[in-house]
Amino acid sequence: MSTDDQKRRAAEAAAAYVKDGMLLGLGTGSTAAHLVNRIGERVRAGLSVRAIPTSEETRKQAQSEGIELVEPDESSRIDLVIDGADEVDPSKQLIKGGGGALLREKIIASAGAKMIVIADIGKRVSQLGKFPLPVELERFSWPLTVQKIRATLDKNGLEGVALKLRPGPRDAGGGVFRSDGGNYIVDINCSRIPDARALDLGLRAIPGVIETGLFIDMADIIIFGTDEGIETIGV
Repeated sequence: MSTDDQKRRAAEAAAAYVKDGMLLGLGTGSTAAHLVNRIGERVRAGLSVRAIPTSEETRKQAQSEGIELVEPDESSRIDLVIDGADEVDPSKQLIKGGGGALLREKIIASAGAKMIVIADIGKRVSQLGKFPLPVELERFSWPLTVQKIRATLDKNGLEGVALKLRPGPRDAGGGVFRSDGGNYIVDINCSRIPDARALDLGLRAIPGVIETGLFIDMADIIIFGTDEGIETIGV
């Protein structure tokens, strides 16, 4: 079975948690795209839900599927957030942001009553860090922010790890990648992260760092798609 089929299995299993009348947070990425497709099918079959997308990419897909989208206000209560992940450790801690939507994803994840993470089984790891850790930066004087990031990495036992500004896609002319919010992203090749919680706190304390791709204590349920079916953690 292909990795994409595993992603689809996880997404379809998560879609079963969606109930009539819910306000949903819709994630971003290839696995979340399968979810949006499935919810779109259910909407066309009579399901009534509203949703908040975590990226412009997801917004366009959800609109094409006929899913009602809303802009949140101070009274909004998100019943369920479903999103993918780039890595998931045994404690349900995550690295997210490979697609560049980490800030918006974290805003929605933190506002949800429950978060389900969907992924192919290859995203399960014993320790976070092999996938490059994204960190979203304010563009103003960003090299000074990178100086502080390097110092924080050193303090967290990650001396000398490679860090680079994310390039823009070639089909869009290259240059520097910008998030939907217009910010830069640096990707850190940690290889391993000894203490994800401490690193997240240290990085987020730096002026100029907007958010990190470490999602700590946010996931309630993890659904992995496998060749045999699904594996669920947290139920």
